[in-house]
Amino acid sequence: MCHSKAGRISPRELSLSRANRSVRLFDHVVARLATGQQPDRSALDEVGYLMWTTAVYGASKFGAAENADTPSGELCAPFQAEMMSVWLTRRFTIDLVNHLARAQGGDAAATLAPELSRGLGVGNSTGLGMAPFLVRHPALLDAWVGVRETALARVRGQKSMTDQYLHALITGCEAARTTAATWRSSHPVQLAKLADLRADLQKLHQYLTTTRAIATQELPWNAIWLWGEAHLSLEGQEMLISILLEPCGALIDDLEFSLRTTEPPAPPITGQARLGDLRRAIEARYDWALATDFSTPEARARFWYVSEEKLEPRLGDRFTEDGAEREAPLGIAHLIRMAYDAMAHYPDHTAAYEFLLAHPDHRHILRRVQWLTGRDYGEIRENLIGADILPIDMMRYKLAFFGANHFDPRSDKWLRISLFAGQPHPDEICTLTDGGAHAA
Repeated sequence: MCHSKAGRISPRELSLSRANRSVRLFDHVVARLATGQQPDRSALDEVGYLMWTTAVYGASKFGAAENADTPSGELCAPFQAEMMSVWLTRRFTIDLVNHLARAQGGDAAATLAPELSRGLGVGNSTGLGMAPFLVRHPALLDAWVGVRETALARVRGQKSMTDQYLHALITGCEAARTTAATWRSSHPVQLAKLADLRADLQKLHQYLTTTRAIATQELPWNAIWLWGEAHLSLEGQEMLISILLEPCGALIDDLEFSLRTTEPPAPPITGQARLGDLRRAIEARYDWALATDFSTPEARARFWYVSEEKLEPRLGDRFTEDGAEREAPLGIAHLIRMAYDAMAHYPDHTAAYEFLLAHPDHRHILRRVQWLTGRDYGEIRENLIGADILPIDMMRYKLAFFGANHFDPRSDKWLRISLFAGQPHPDEICTLTDGGAHAA
C-alpha cells in the first residue's frame, strides 16, 4: 500500500467511500420539494441519481481491514461491505434532499414520493481499469461466474412451480420493463441493445402471462430458460437470469459464501510437465484462442499499456501510436497462440523447462495455463487486442455483479452507471416477501 494512502482509517473499518452531488438535478429536487411540489419525473429518469460515487475503497485501501480478516458471515464476500456503503449512501441522499427542502420551505415542504425515490440509484463512472482487473484476477472471476452458473442450474432443476412463484416471475418481468424504460444513452451500440432488451421483455411478459400450463411441465423453470435461449437476445437472456433467480433466495443464497476467494500469486511452473500434455490442455481449454487468425492486422490492432502521467490503463492503436514496446500482457489469446506455435517444433515428451530455457518469453502464459487448470470460468474468451474489442462489455460484466444497471456508455472505453436504482430502501426491507419476489 502506498504510504501516502496509509492510515486514513483503522483496520477496524471495512470500507471508505465518498460521493458528490449531481448538482443540477439535486438543486432541482430540493427547490421543487421546498415549494411542496414533486420534482419532474423525466428529469429524474434522465439522470437516475442525486449523488455519484467518486470512490469506494476497501480491502486494505487507506488502512481498512483486509477482506481475508473479515469473519465468515455477513459482509464476508468480496465487495459486500463496499456495496452496502453505496446502498446506504443512496438512502442518505433521499434523507438529505428532504431535510434541505424542509430547511428552505418549512411546513410547506413536501417529501420525495416513495415511487420517485425508489427509482433513483447512486451514480458512478468507470473506465479502462476494470478490464485489466478481470484478466489479473482469474480466481475471483472464476468464483463469481461459478456461483452464477450454479445458482442458475439449481433454479432450472426445480421440478415444480407454484402460482405464487409464477406471479413473482411476472412481477419481476414487469419491474424489469419499468427499469429498462428509464434507461437513457446516446451511444449507438447501447441504444441498439436497449431496443433489443425492451422488445425481449415484452416478449417474455407475453410468454409468462399467456402460455398455458407453464407450471405443470416436468421442469417448468428450465422450460422458461430454454424458451429464453431460443427467443431472446443476449441482453434479454441476461435479464431473464436475474428474473429467474430473484424469487429463489432460499434455494441459492448460501452460494454467496462461495464468492469469497483468495487471489494467490501464480504458483511456480511445473518444469517436468510434458509439452504434449500442455498442448492438449491448450487445445481443450483455449480452442477459442486458437481459432483466431493473428496474421491479420485487425487481430493485433490494439495494445494495453499503463500511462506514465496518471499510471492508469490505456488502450492504444498498435499501428498508428507509439508505446507498443511497453505492452501489458493482457492479450491472453495472442500469447496462447504464440506459445502454442512455438511448442509445435518440439516432441510431446519434451519437458516444459527445456522448452522454456530456449523460449523464456513464454513463461508467463504457460504458468497461467497450469495455474488455471480446473478454473473453467477464469478467462475472458475474447481477443482483447482485436480491432473490434469493446472494453465497455468487460466493464458491464464486472459491474453487473455489483448490482449496476442503467448502463450508459460514453464511448467504447468508459461508461456511466446507476447502482441500486429500483431496489428497496432500508425501511422497506421488512415488507418484502421471502426471497425478495417484490424487490426486483
